[in-house]
Amino acid sequence: MRVSYIRSLGTFTLLKVQHNSYRSTINLKAQIRTQAMSNQQMFLWWGSGSCPCWKPMIVLAEKGLWKGLPNKLISFDEEEYRCSDILAINPRGQVPTFKDGELVVNESNAICMYLEEKYSTAENRLLPETPEQRSTVYWKIFEASNVEIKVLDALAYYFYYTKKEDRNDEVIKEKVATAKTELSHWEKALTGKSYLVGDNFTLADVCFYPYIAFLVRLGASLKDYPALRKYYDTITARPSVQATWPPHWREGPTAENHLAAL
Repeated sequence: MRVSYIRSLGTFTLLKVQHNSYRSTINLKAQIRTQAMSNQQMFLWWGSGSCPCWKPMIVLAEKGLWKGLPNKLISFDEEEYRCSDILAINPRGQVPTFKDGELVVNESNAICMYLEEKYSTAENRLLPETPEQRSTVYWKIFEASNVEIKVLDALAYYFYYTKKEDRNDEVIKEKVATAKTELSHWEKALTGKSYLVGDNFTLADVCFYPYIAFLVRLGASLKDYPALRKYYDTITARPSVQATWPPHWREGPTAENHLAAL
């Protein structure tokens, strides 16, 4: 009798666990449906290949909100970022420009943080649970701007905006050295790791990866930075990144290999 009772209790417990698992699945599906409906009140103005634009797009994809989201791909060549729709809510005339219902949120990192706070679930959160780990994520988010300033702005844009006959070899050499020093910091931070903070993909990766992808787009092989190269390959394969990959990058490589020295 006692054995029979224990077996029955075990069966009851198993059924209870299965029932709870079923309820969790139903709740998760309901959350996904709710989020899919929520994106219909959103609107994003963005540009292809723009690192600031790509960041919130990745977050939206991570939250299951990118597919079907109302949006407009603007043309930088046509200066569509100065269109009346954007200027009405973003006087700076910049993208990304984002609306969620009546709420306007501009600046890429601010959009990412807003989406994380409002639309996170236990399954798709991009911030760790502890304040200590979150502080490291915040640190890396702000630190990532160094790649933009010391590599893209300083070196890549020097080639963009300086005529070939006006380029100075000594200036280029100095800028390359600065860029290599910056990448060395990130190589050290990523050695032996898959992500910038902890064992999971976080907002730190969202805000850092697009800059590295842009470097590779402009010819950087990262051959001297194996950890950084492995990181690039790992994050590139992520579904949210592939879903938001810059459309014109899919058309083929660029002829501008300005960062081949990296």
